[in-house]
Amino acid sequence: MDIHEYQAKEILNKFGVAIPDGALAYSPEQAAYRARELGGSKWIVKAQVHAGGRGKAGGVKICESEHEIQDATNEMFGRRLVTHQTGPEGKGIYRIYVEAAVPFEREIYLGFVLDRSSQRVMIVASSEGGMEIEEISAKKPESIVRSTVEPAVGLRDFQAREIAFALGIPSELTQQMVRTLQGCYRAFTELDATMVEINPLVITSDRRILALDAKMTFDGNALFRHPHIAELRDKSQEDPRESRAADRGLSYIGLSGNIGCIVNGAGLAMATMDTIKLAGGEPANFLDIGGGATPERVAKAFRLVNSDENVQAILVNIFAGINRCDWVAEGVVQALQANPVDVPVVVRLAGTNVEEGLKILAKSGLPIIRATSLMEAAERAVSAWKNDLSQNTRMRIVK
Repeated sequence: MDIHEYQAKEILNKFGVAIPDGALAYSPEQAAYRARELGGSKWIVKAQVHAGGRGKAGGVKICESEHEIQDATNEMFGRRLVTHQTGPEGKGIYRIYVEAAVPFEREIYLGFVLDRSSQRVMIVASSEGGMEIEEISAKKPESIVRSTVEPAVGLRDFQAREIAFALGIPSELTQQMVRTLQGCYRAFTELDATMVEINPLVITSDRRILALDAKMTFDGNALFRHPHIAELRDKSQEDPRESRAADRGLSYIGLSGNIGCIVNGAGLAMATMDTIKLAGGEPANFLDIGGGATPERVAKAFRLVNSDENVQAILVNIFAGINRCDWVAEGVVQALQANPVDVPVVVRLAGTNVEEGLKILAKSGLPIIRATSLMEAAERAVSAWKNDLSQNTRMRIVK
């Protein structure tokens, strides 16, 4: 789960990371009022969206008067901000963060991520901040500092000082840098985060170390331990298909193809998507209905996939071990009887109670295309989609 910049800053500040003064606004008038509260003569207004590259897309503005703040935020509110991370559809701007401008001398990149190869938290830092880590890696790879934290002891002061020295932090600011690193690490581990990024972390003209921007991502499977973090979720920034799936306990990722997938097991779901592409199609989603695929759960998955306007065929691929094929078949029949679909449906069942499942599909009288292998199912789904598309095209021509 992602959160907004202002939320990440509030969290990190509680763990000892220094941040500039700032306040949230939901209208241009409120943004100007926030600037008056903050004081000063220059402010930064930032669109709060779950994406990087906001500055290049016009989502970050420097303002020197309340009039400029109102003009800048008036252009932002309600607009969809398109960056290289959002895709062409962009993300809606419904919140603005107003921050007091801070003069600074240096920018630093600081990130905490989970390194799956070493199964450790890795700190990635660079003396060349203000740009994305991919750009830093390409242009100045020698500036990147990496340090892995031993989980048995955590981030020790000596390790934090080594990172500070490697980044060229002045000696009088070393302790501030250690405090910042320790705060980020504690926030990462105590809140079950999967990523903490501060870019840029700056050295100000008055010799402070401040986080000018911050991002945090959390492990969705651990949110039950942190209800105060779960409350920070902003559904307006999420794919509506993924939000609906999460609310129904389904693991779903929307894609740009047109063949909907309903599969049990993440590995089988990945294999199904690969096979669809091999057969000449494009998957519309990743959907894992999990181990307990009851008829009701399968029906929910069907309604979710069918709600995607891009879906022009549906492939159900179930290998039943913990599941039962007859349950899945009942769910498919229930879903199609309650909400008939106008796209081809291909079902491949294997495993526990497969004969009973196939009988249920056959007795239903529904136009379900059956397959015995994954490759056959993918080929039939692609073929059915193309035939259906061709038929619809001919019908439009006749009309």
